[in-house]
Amino acid sequence: MQSSSITSQYLDRYRRTVDGAARATGPLPVTGAQRRFLLARRMDPAGRADLVPLFFAFPRGSVDTGRLRAAAGHLAALHPALRARPDTLRGVPVQRLGEPDARVSRVEPRPGESAADALRRALGAWAAEGPPLRLFLAADPAGDRDVLAVVMDHASCDEASIGRVMADLTDAYRDGLGPRDVPGARAADELAAYREAVHLQLEAEARASGRRSVTYWARRLAALRPATGPAPAPRAGGGPAGTGAVLHRLPAAPDGSRPAFPVLLDACAAAARTLYGPDRVPALGYPWGGRPAAAQPVLGCFLNTVVHPATACDLDERTVAWWDDLDHADAPFDEVVHAARTAGVPWSGRLDGLLTSEDLHRRPPLRLGDATGHETHIDGRPVQAPFAVSVSHGTDLLVRMAWDRGVVPDPVAEDAFAALLDTLRARTHGPAPVG
Repeated sequence: MQSSSITSQYLDRYRRTVDGAARATGPLPVTGAQRRFLLARRMDPAGRADLVPLFFAFPRGSVDTGRLRAAAGHLAALHPALRARPDTLRGVPVQRLGEPDARVSRVEPRPGESAADALRRALGAWAAEGPPLRLFLAADPAGDRDVLAVVMDHASCDEASIGRVMADLTDAYRDGLGPRDVPGARAADELAAYREAVHLQLEAEARASGRRSVTYWARRLAALRPATGPAPAPRAGGGPAGTGAVLHRLPAAPDGSRPAFPVLLDACAAAARTLYGPDRVPALGYPWGGRPAAAQPVLGCFLNTVVHPATACDLDERTVAWWDDLDHADAPFDEVVHAARTAGVPWSGRLDGLLTSEDLHRRPPLRLGDATGHETHIDGRPVQAPFAVSVSHGTDLLVRMAWDRGVVPDPVAEDAFAALLDTLRARTHGPAPVG
């Protein structure tokens, strides 16, 4: 077992490379969450960035692209994370702050394309070296609406930052603000707060990455038997390429409550076992955490990815294990992968499934002038695991599953989604009536 944690070693290398004076004004270190996304980008054969896209439908012609471009530039000037670029300084990953830059592009659908097709094409052409905030606007040829994609590089923005982006973009557009409308003192304060948050986050991660944490995760993940290859092979003749997706709305529970997170984990584990079979214990990942208590609520990438072994167990056992995991959830993802390997688990760190949960009541709507965007979803985008489940809590429960058709055949994915829904219904509404 190594004498010091990955995080401590990284911080030591950063401090040797960037001296004390330069640390106040120069390149910043990267958080554990950023390390994970940057490593995944390097491991991806196409070098694709992991993106956070949101899609909004607006009445045709209601969005002023010049005003929107200025508002996006205002956000980039205000939030340091939206003008940070990943870099390597003498072999040490860092983030450098550049000039405010945000792109707003009109995407013209080709003959026969829908707005969704055009936006998927734009996201597929995302160049990793560009600004982390980009907006794409496409007219829907079959309707009277424009569809706006607000897209961020995941290494710059986590799920906890989405509400802040929506609120600030709404305000900047309403007030006609641009990059030059961020006072120098305000920019300096935001930068100081971001620097402090990054350093506090790394200090918290270093504290959570000691021998006790490695021992815990080594024991916790010892039973992990991740998929070593694809899920059950597609039937003869193959199937459609790309990403499959399915969506279902579940009514709210009779008492109006929303499912506890262990219930969602239990449903996702049921889907994973259907996909991979009883001889596997797949690795599920979900975002958790937040900025350290002493840090200001700055925009950035701080949420850790926690690993959950999808064992076959009852809900009480899963809930107890989940609560124990949260006591160790500050350990960065790469530390957890290392811990699993010390337990002899042959795991590369590739997740077999992803779960995200979002309370839509906590996110303000995107309003551009007199028009409020209707949030929509565009399927068919690449997923960062063989399958991914997202659950949105609004007036009802919106459950979506996407899968990589090159790994998971459609019939198997549909069976897995049925298992997920059956588990959710049983946990939230009780058993279905017989007959």
